[in-house]
Parts: sequence; C-alpha cells; structure tokens
Amino acid sequence: MDIARLLSGRASSDVITCDVDMSMREALSILAQRRIGALPVMQGGAVAGIFSERDVIYCLEAEGEASLSKKVGEVMTAPPITVDPSAKVDEALELMTRRRIRHLPVVKDGAMCGFVSIGDLVKTQVDSLAQEAEAMRSYIQSA
Repeated sequence: MDIARLLSGRASSDVITCDVDMSMREALSILAQRRIGALPVMQGGAVAGIFSERDVIYCLEAEGEASLSKKVGEVMTAPPITVDPSAKVDEALELMTRRRIRHLPVVKDGAMCGFVSIGDLVKTQVDSLAQEAEAMRSYIQSA
C-alpha cells in the first residue's frame, strides 16, 4: 500500500500545523490540547520543519522555562524529512526507523498534502497482515 491510499479520505486541511513565528508555549498548548506529538511547521505555505515533544524536552533541558517564549522556528527540527505520496508504507517505516523519527509530512510538488505518524503506518501494516491471515484461513477452510 502507498501513502496516498493511506491518506485517502483525509483532507489535507485537517492537518494541524503551526507557523515558524508562533511561540513555543503556543505550539506546546496545541500539542497538549490535541493530544498529539508533533506539528508540521509552516513558512510561506511550505513545510519548514517539525516541532515535536523532543524539541520541547531538549529546549527546556538546555535553557529552562524561558525557552517557552522562543519562536518555534528557532527550536524546530529542520530541514524536515518528508515522504512522497507514492512511497510505500514499508518504505516510509524504514525511513522513520533509520532516521529515528515518528512523524512525516507527506509532500508533493513542494506542497504538504498530509502528515503521518509511525502509529498510522504500523496500524496499516497490522490491518494488512490481519486481512492476509483471514484470507488464508478462508482458503484453508474452503479447500
């Protein structure tokens, strides 16, 4: 399965983002309220980076509470590692594992068209394996 199929039925406008000029405190509030782990950071309509829980932890450890006033653009992980919608789910999982990341903006022709987490991809793989197992059970029972 490819990423585009995984994203079908999701509107790209449903992706929650933040702007490079937003304060870390504001972005952190979005993460907490939405119960999510990361936000794509936008600048001029393009993905400039990723702001995640890890960025918050690193910043707080290094600079303390004063860092919460910094702009997201100063603390985000950049440049973002992205994936094309035509990429296969297992390719995206391999990329995430190799780069030790948990979120990927899906970008086509420079525009973000989705955002996937490692949880989204693992769920897709597990669902696929369950379908294969059910098909095998059905085949064996009908033989």
